Amino acid sequence: MGRKWNNIKEKKASKDANTSRIYAKFGLEIYVAAKKGEPDPESNRALKVVLERAKTYNVPRAIIDRAIEKAKSSGDENYTELRYEGFGPNGAMVIVDTLTNNVNRTASSVRAAFSKNGGNLGVSGSVAYMFDATAVIGLTGKSLDEVLELMLEADVDVRDVFEEEETVMVYAEPDQFHAVQEAFKNAGITEFTVAELTMLAQNDVSLPADSLPQFEKLIDALEDLEDVQQVYHNVEME
Repeated sequence: MGRKWNNIKEKKASKDANTSRIYAKFGLEIYVAAKKGEPDPESNRALKVVLERAKTYNVPRAIIDRAIEKAKSSGDENYTELRYEGFGPNGAMVIVDTLTNNVNRTASSVRAAFSKNGGNLGVSGSVAYMFDATAVIGLTGKSLDEVLELMLEADVDVRDVFEEEETVMVYAEPDQFHAVQEAFKNAGITEFTVAELTMLAQNDVSLPADSLPQFEKLIDALEDLEDVQQVYHNVEME
């Protein structure tokens, strides 16, 4: 069980290294989270989650501070969170989460990305029921047994704990995200390789070799869209 989280993160960071697109997406997400509640991560859990994710992607402090300051100044930009569900080649399932200040633009660009790359949009609920919202925390420097013991001592309810490429991964319910992190922090662990609230497919599928390149093009096209924050799917990709 596992999605090779570090490989996924490295691929995204490498693709966006020259354009800093990943930083721009985080800046927007931080701004929206800070504006929806207090611009203080200690009293705004949504903001705290985003900042923990940003830390694992090495988002510069200047970008984080700028986004929070913008939210404090009550900027007049309003963004809507929208989720799109669709299908790729061979019926692969895809979820696209967006933040947008222009719903029509976003709908049009997401639909075009699907149609130009062998996919099609579905109706709300057509795909999401096959995914589970999950908190994912990854760290190095501790053994599997040590992490299991930490979770037991902290009385944190987790779904799964396993090793993936020298990283110990913890899957938990979304509302346990902070409890898992606090358990680690109380043990002196403050650095994480992965800290995500994500959608995990209940069953991953393998695509035929001739369909995989087109599916990868679809995912890249969606991730490249300005309004897209996260893309989830059920395809095994190395």
